[in-house]
Amino acid sequence: MSMVKERRISIKTQEELEVMRRAGRMTAEVLRLLQTEAKPGVATRKLDEIAEEWIRSEGGEPAFKGYYGYPASICASVNEEVVHGIPGFRVLKEGDIVGIDVGVKLDGFCADAARTLAVGVIEAESRRLMEVTQEALAEGIRRAVEGNRLQDISWAVQSCVEGHGFSVVREYVGHGIGRELHEEPQVPNFGKPHTGPLLVAGMTLAIEPMVNMGTFQVEVLSDGWTVVTKDRRRSSHFEETVIVGTKEAEVITR
Repeated sequence: MSMVKERRISIKTQEELEVMRRAGRMTAEVLRLLQTEAKPGVATRKLDEIAEEWIRSEGGEPAFKGYYGYPASICASVNEEVVHGIPGFRVLKEGDIVGIDVGVKLDGFCADAARTLAVGVIEAESRRLMEVTQEALAEGIRRAVEGNRLQDISWAVQSCVEGHGFSVVREYVGHGIGRELHEEPQVPNFGKPHTGPLLVAGMTLAIEPMVNMGTFQVEVLSDGWTVVTKDRRRSSHFEETVIVGTKEAEVITR
């Protein structure tokens, strides 16, 4: 999810980071579970039911449900849907790709992650789109180190994506995360290197490239949530929650 309220960038204590690590492990586990369930013939609402039941059974809360009125526990964005797809009666088909975005709140702290999953056998270009998005995420995470600037992350993502002939969404961005699902700073997937706030160890960020096959332009459907590519070509979304480190970032949702 990609919405940010205006406030200062928080540095987490070691105790707070430990709670976030536990929330991150839960987020990773539910995504692993959903990966086994996202098969041809499965409706996206079934994935939402599985996720909510599992999160609550483990003592967590679905961080998305009710957030700004969002009606579900996960986002399930199929093919041309970029982000914020509401799970419903849409049935996954062989060859689809589906972006699953999950947030978990545990003991007052949040973690947030997303994976784009292949439904059965997918075409080569969709596979390449997903691989480039993962590569761009990895490049961004490598820059989440104390002493760098925020937009070093942004520039790394953009350079990777555009270098492979795809485009990065500009209207939706990554974000800080902690007690709130969305905190400062915003983490765009495009920008100029060596600009933006100075990164400090203990900052916690959700880095999330949203990468389109065609144009970077998007629009929101009539449900008020689902973001789709303007040209209706496919989109891929990967996200990790990371802790900025002194030498390297720690990924807590892997």
